[in-house]
Amino acid sequence: MNQLPYLAVIVDLDRTLLRTDKTISDYTLDVLRDWQQAGAYLFAATARPERAIMDYRRIIDFQAVTTLNGARTITPDRVYENTIATEDALSILKQLSGMEGVVISVEAENGIYANQDIPIWSPRVIENIGELPRREKIYKVLASHPDCPPEQILIDLPETVYSTVADKKLRQYMGGTATKWRGIQQLLDSVKLEAEQAVYFGDDNDDVEPIRRCGYGVAVSNALDCVKAVADEVAESNDDDGVARTLARLWTRS
Repeated sequence: MNQLPYLAVIVDLDRTLLRTDKTISDYTLDVLRDWQQAGAYLFAATARPERAIMDYRRIIDFQAVTTLNGARTITPDRVYENTIATEDALSILKQLSGMEGVVISVEAENGIYANQDIPIWSPRVIENIGELPRREKIYKVLASHPDCPPEQILIDLPETVYSTVADKKLRQYMGGTATKWRGIQQLLDSVKLEAEQAVYFGDDNDDVEPIRRCGYGVAVSNALDCVKAVADEVAESNDDDGVARTLARLWTRS
């Protein structure tokens, strides 16, 4: 059997491993299983919370995952949490709540909450969302507005919080220690591998650092230009099995 060029396969989910309709092809599943059976670790690195990846974990045996962009990393032996400090979360929510028309959602320890219904997420709608950090740990705050781009949702950021734009429509706020790259480091540390031993696939802003730092960084063709600019390879799109086709080029079972 040919030797694997990388010992860990790390994949973003939405718009990378998953097709636009959120399915995974049989071909992709077969390639991932071939790599895993040959000795590679399979890891997921996603902005989704754990509850939103359970269906995929039933069909792909990910050994560990980092979720919520690194706010929660789950390995067989340990769970790592990188939350937003209570006072910082209170400040963020107070400022956002003062902006007319802003849709606010919060990923917290007991699930997702929002200031109004968001059908695709089915959050718990609560009237005074600004008080939530007094009751629960906060992993991530999301904000959007129906009439303006996320770049125009501006607040005074606490020093230990950073903000990025996700999916071209959401402003997200995270604790300074909660990054996808930090989560990936925790995944690799859990199996005593170095970044150089991993291949990474992504499409969005938070995938830039992992693509730069892993041994081989791949952007799917539907990725943002800034992601493709730093990648070692630009693969086929998520709808054309870009992850699996790249893995098959890198290694095939003899």
